[in-house]
Order: sequence, then structure tokens, then C-alpha cells
Amino acid sequence: MRVGVARSDPDAVLAVPEATVPRDRSTVQSIVCIVAEYDAILVYVGLPLTLDGEVGIAGAAAEAFADELAAALEVPVHLVDERLSTVSAQRALHDAGRRSRQSRAIVDQAAAVVILESALARERADGTPAGRAVTVGGQERREEQT
Repeated sequence: MRVGVARSDPDAVLAVPEATVPRDRSTVQSIVCIVAEYDAILVYVGLPLTLDGEVGIAGAAAEAFADELAAALEVPVHLVDERLSTVSAQRALHDAGRRSRQSRAIVDQAAAVVILESALARERADGTPAGRAVTVGGQERREEQT
């Protein structure tokens, strides 16, 4: 398993692929390093809901991963619906002329871009972070105001 990572520009307009991180014991630390490197102020984690909007096995695993990230980071973490993001990413890669065998290494990054673009669009629409905030010890991390 892998985790695709995307980031946005400082103005939160454009999402770009950043990395594909293997899903193992060091995944959270790897993402903590990426967050620090880019001075991220918010982290979105895709929540793979079932087609009827329920949290299934994959969704529960994503929630547990988001909990781990939230505990390790000093910035807010939000879960956002990622239904069909991988399908959209695969379609975009195919349309760009990438065969599926060639795309395996980057499909997770492409899906992360789809998820982030969707979250940024929702953010721009109403001025608040998209998705559901992940709490740490019952408290939501707040973006620091400067």
C-alpha cells in the first residue's frame, strides 16, 4: 500500500503531486517531514466512503491514519470525501497517454491531486476548510493566526 501526497501553492490555488510514500511504520514521519518542508498550514486526508456515503473498512483505516497524523502534526488535519478520486486520476492519466502499467507508480499522487483540488475548491466556495476536522484528545487543532 502507498499514500499519495500532493501540495498546493502558497495561495492554495493549484494542487501539484509531491510524493508517493510507502504505507509502513515510517509513513507518518515521512508526511510530518513533508508538512514541515513546505510549512503546510492544513493537511487533508482522503476518506474513502462507500458509494452510499458510509464509512467501510477502508474508511475506518483512513480515519485511524488521520488520527495518527493529527497526533504527530502541529497543524489541523481534515478528512475529506475521496470517492472516485482514484478512478478520476486513472482516467486523467489514461487521457494523457499513460498506460495503466506505467501509471501505477504515480496514480496515488494523481489521486491526491484530485482530492486536494476538490478540497481547495470547497474551501474557496465557503471560506472554511473542507471536510471534517480530526480531533486530538477531543480538541481540534486550530490554524495559528499571524
